[in-house]
Amino acid sequence: MWDDFDENEDWDEESEFDPKAQRDQIYSHPLMKKATEIISLTHALVGSLDEARKELYGGMMMEDATVMCSKFAGAEAVDDYILKMENATIMKVHARHLNSMTYQLAMEETHAEEHLALLREAIGEFKNLFVDWVKGFDPNNRQDDGWGLFV
Repeated sequence: MWDDFDENEDWDEESEFDPKAQRDQIYSHPLMKKATEIISLTHALVGSLDEARKELYGGMMMEDATVMCSKFAGAEAVDDYILKMENATIMKVHARHLNSMTYQLAMEETHAEEHLALLREAIGEFKNLFVDWVKGFDPNNRQDDGWGLFV
């Protein structure tokens, strides 16, 4: 039974998965660096909200920021175009929602406009990096998952 592995000539020990190398590659990517900056800015804004607004908006804002990071890591971990696009779409939705929350906070006059502008600027920079990143996806590398999106 276990002898089957010895017969597999396609097995290449040098091409083994290296989780540390993949993690380092993901965390050194400019898009991930910008996303972690957005988490820090969002955390600072949420931390300065009064208790009622923190309860109302804080969780959503932190979720938006952290999902952007986790979905990027998920997209970078696969080669499949459909999965990459699915993760990229979720990232876009959360970035746009977080950006819109800065305008909600501005309407409620919870922060100085300069503080909100810092987060908006970081999201704008994220968007530019995001557009370049998505252009690098290979649309020929796709496995139909049966849902009919991005096929």
